[in-house]
Amino acid sequence: MRYRYYLIYFLIFAFALESDAQKLKPGFDAAEYQQLMLIINRSMDTPWTKVKTPMPAHCKMIYRSAEAGMLNRWDLWLRDDKVAIIQIRGTNGTAVSWMENFYAGMIPAKGTLQLSDSTRFDYTLSNDPQAYVHAGWMIGLAALGPDIVRKIKECYREGVHDFIITGHSQGGAITFLLRSWLAYLPDMPKDIVYKTYSSAAPKPGNLSYAYDYDYITRDGWGLRVVNARDWVAETPFSIQTTRDFSPVNPFTDIKKSLKKQKWPARAGLKYLYGRLDRPSKRASRRMQRILGNTLYKRVEKVLPGYERPPFVNSHNYSPAGTPVILYPVAGYDEKFPFDGKNIFLHHNTANYIWLTEQIYGKGATD
Repeated sequence: MRYRYYLIYFLIFAFALESDAQKLKPGFDAAEYQQLMLIINRSMDTPWTKVKTPMPAHCKMIYRSAEAGMLNRWDLWLRDDKVAIIQIRGTNGTAVSWMENFYAGMIPAKGTLQLSDSTRFDYTLSNDPQAYVHAGWMIGLAALGPDIVRKIKECYREGVHDFIITGHSQGGAITFLLRSWLAYLPDMPKDIVYKTYSSAAPKPGNLSYAYDYDYITRDGWGLRVVNARDWVAETPFSIQTTRDFSPVNPFTDIKKSLKKQKWPARAGLKYLYGRLDRPSKRASRRMQRILGNTLYKRVEKVLPGYERPPFVNSHNYSPAGTPVILYPVAGYDEKFPFDGKNIFLHHNTANYIWLTEQIYGKGATD
């Protein structure tokens, strides 16, 4: 009889350990991603995305935020196995939401945003002083971030320690920044597990930021899912200049090196180097001026009290995250023929779902 009680106690203890065990695993899980796409589809207001999707199985939405910032919004879902899903809505088709995407001047990945007269947002997305991020999507993070953290802590107190962060398009871009911000917040529980699926996401920042993001999400915890035909993932424009290299590089003392050459060679090399160097720097400054300073004046009208951030002299955008490439397989072009008008054809969630099913098999979309 005594051994029977020992066995019961052991089983109860083992069950308790299993229930507290980490539920998320690193790397791409096709069924997991398919479920996230159903969740994303149920929050998309973008006019070109009118796909009717079923309710995702084994999870339910427990919270939807109010719109904030430049019409940003996020949803919180809870899976039956107590994994929470933070879903950031993408561009909703309005002029304001689109302006957030085009407001692509770069700002430091560590600093302060004055979002309004009463809202100040201190942030660290990287400790690298050369890491820069997209100004518009930083507004999205600043508008949604505090509410997301409040809900994460509420879930944590209720025993939820595993979180998936996801979003498509603009939502995917903001997931990068959100994941970085959470990594550097000093007062978050250390045993929280985050896994990020950035779907159809544009480039969130420069190469130094991408290196930092890839490091903190290393070994398969920060995934970037891309349809190889999707042009949105190729944006914003990227211009690399000699200023964008790591501090130790051959261009740092190029003028000094040229002075060591004899006069005819020195003059020729200096001329050729200038012809190569100046155009990229000029184009980078123009991008920053138009997509940063000029658009700031329009953003300020949407967000009264928003102060101009410290734009940097760089426009070297780079992809971030471990790539999961959905390569167009046989039958793709027949399934999704281009009509000469729909430039977002390959960006639609339906295309991403279909390619995932064709490459990895059906799972959560059954």
